[in-house]
Amino acid sequence: MNKSPILLGLIFWLLSSTCFSQAKSDSAELKVMLERISKNKELMDTLTSPLVREDIPDFKGLNYYAYDPKYRVQARLKRNPYPRVFKMKTTTTREPEYRTYGEVQFNIGGKDYTLQLYQRVEPIRQPGYDKYLFLPFTDETSGRETYGGGRFLDVFIPDNDILFLDFNSCYNPYCAYNHKYSCPIPPEENDLPIKIPAGEKPFHK
Repeated sequence: MNKSPILLGLIFWLLSSTCFSQAKSDSAELKVMLERISKNKELMDTLTSPLVREDIPDFKGLNYYAYDPKYRVQARLKRNPYPRVFKMKTTTTREPEYRTYGEVQFNIGGKDYTLQLYQRVEPIRQPGYDKYLFLPFTDETSGRETYGGGRFLDVFIPDNDILFLDFNSCYNPYCAYNHKYSCPIPPEENDLPIKIPAGEKPFHK
């Protein structure tokens, strides 16, 4: 029996949607894999590595969770119309100034969560970082499965109010590798009451 044009069209649409969704997921995973390769190369290079010099010769690569698309989430950005400027605590006496740019609202496992986004008062003078936002956070893996000082995500200001947070890209601050660095401490408001088993694990020598 011949299928109707409407049914054929529906089948084609479903197949196309599935393929497109899979392509986006594969592309996101490839991006994260390339980021990890790049960071490992940086840490192996004596000219760019934040590692203690004695650790570089034996360094084979950082430890990561396997990529999990569950932790790449669509988020809604709510900009702060009256951002406040504050001094963020660090692992040293340094207190860089940030402004509260806004918050991102997202859903994981059927529950809603919110994280604050911060913007440095003193801009990062690197090409492409004019729209950079800082997202430090802790979660229920911190100090257990992941670095106790929290992890970071790089976020860039979107053209609208929708963006994607890929926790598979979250990384440790340099303090996780070398105590000489001064690293921001995630504010308490960015402590997630959930496990985020994605991204970088603790550094092991």
